[in-house]
Amino acid sequence: MHIRLLAVGDRQPGWVDDAFSNYTGRFPRDWKFRLDCLPTARRSKNQQSRQAMAAEGEQILSRIKPGEQVVLLDERGKQMSSQELAGQLADWQSDGRDLCFVIGGPDGIAQECRQRADSCWSLSKLTLPHGLARVLFAEQLFRAWSLQTGHPYHRE
Repeated sequence: MHIRLLAVGDRQPGWVDDAFSNYTGRFPRDWKFRLDCLPTARRSKNQQSRQAMAAEGEQILSRIKPGEQVVLLDERGKQMSSQELAGQLADWQSDGRDLCFVIGGPDGIAQECRQRADSCWSLSKLTLPHGLARVLFAEQLFRAWSLQTGHPYHRE
């Protein structure tokens, strides 16, 4: 199974890249994890955020493969404990399709992307900066895997 993160925002602070790489480097090799970054649409004083969000949505949809299972990361999605996420990850894996997680742009995600998503996962009710969401995503995915496999990373 392939797992990838499709994220709007191609420039992140060094600490984000370092922390993200730290966790994704621990992922099992059979996940063949990949990060695909999309550029943030240009915004100007005269351009409304809806236009930028629509442009980013088109980019996202063009990069999603037809057979992929899409999980949108959004503050309005389903919140899960780490144990619940481990169970959900097992369900996603048993589905047999490759997994594509999506983080939208600074103004949110286009409705067309929401409609394409198979599920929606909330990392928190808080609005998170995109870089922090990437790091939290990677850490929680690693934690879910560690719970599945009995790895000692997660402690009760």
